Amino acid sequence: MNVDLIPILTQSYTFLPDQSLLISELGEGLIHETLLIEGKTKKWVLQGFNEAVFNFPERIDYNLTLLNTHSKTHSLPFLLPLPILNSAGKGLTKIGGKNYRLFDFVEGKTLQLIENPNQAFLAAQAYGEFANWAKDIRGEAMQETIPNFHRLDLRFQKLEEVSHSRKKLSSEEREILDFYLKQKPLIDWYLAQINELPIRVTHNDTKINNLIFAEDLSKVEALIDLDTLMGGFLMYDFGDLVRTVTCTSPETSTNWEEIQLIPEIFEELLKGYWEGVKGIATSNEAKSLIFGGEIMTLIMGLRFFTDHLQGNVYYRVSYPEQNFHRAKNQLIFLKSQQDSRELLIRIWEKGTGLSY
Repeated sequence: MNVDLIPILTQSYTFLPDQSLLISELGEGLIHETLLIEGKTKKWVLQGFNEAVFNFPERIDYNLTLLNTHSKTHSLPFLLPLPILNSAGKGLTKIGGKNYRLFDFVEGKTLQLIENPNQAFLAAQAYGEFANWAKDIRGEAMQETIPNFHRLDLRFQKLEEVSHSRKKLSSEEREILDFYLKQKPLIDWYLAQINELPIRVTHNDTKINNLIFAEDLSKVEALIDLDTLMGGFLMYDFGDLVRTVTCTSPETSTNWEEIQLIPEIFEELLKGYWEGVKGIATSNEAKSLIFGGEIMTLIMGLRFFTDHLQGNVYYRVSYPEQNFHRAKNQLIFLKSQQDSRELLIRIWEKGTGLSY
């Protein structure tokens, strides 16, 4: 019973009132158990940590503690809700053998899809401003919360290994496998980049729904869901925005003919993100943004198809072929980006004022 949480919560967080607290479910709670705590004048969010997905909660706590310290002397134009420290000075509180975290509640709206290009600009600007804000925190100092999360070369190797164990493939499966295995030039480009690009503090899950907008959607109020925060590359965060915001269809769509890149949205994302990172980005980092979308789309395509070949062991599916269809979806979108490279380079040159 959620009501049983109250005595321990009020002991662990002495600022909580010892009476008149209401607890209710909040949101869909697909990963963490998420609860709304309501007092007479204030609200909080309580998360029950899902250690089946995130195996290293102490690493997440460590990384967010670094951000907490940094936030004492560096301000952002939006909120960055971090775990409130308990009476022991920790961000994690054990209740019934489970780790919980408490956050201040932020009023506003979340979006699953953008409704106009300006929202793409605002989202990218916020993620870029976050990267700039965190520039003085060494990316190498951050602990890996999900080991090798965006290591494209390792995802590629995994697909190669798994495909060798599957002798019988349908003609369409073989076609999709061949497409992904022919992406070796992009893998080689990626491997060259990781030796040149500085490691930054990156969010690593830059979906539109990890931002809280103002009620009128005129600005970003908060950047949330920091569990994947760790050292990474700017192209990861910009690329995941491109992957999830510039496509005409979501990654679950099977309307193959409708899946394509929207260059106008790419332009808005670039404008916003570049506004945030132009003061810190090296020449190589700036150029890497052009291919960030391809990198992140390829990663997800590889992961979906590998999971399909393994029998849907990682991603939840609503029907047996869904990971296969997700992989095909990402293939089509990746091809659309690659076919648009020259156009995207022109947009990049216009938006950054640099020459490719």
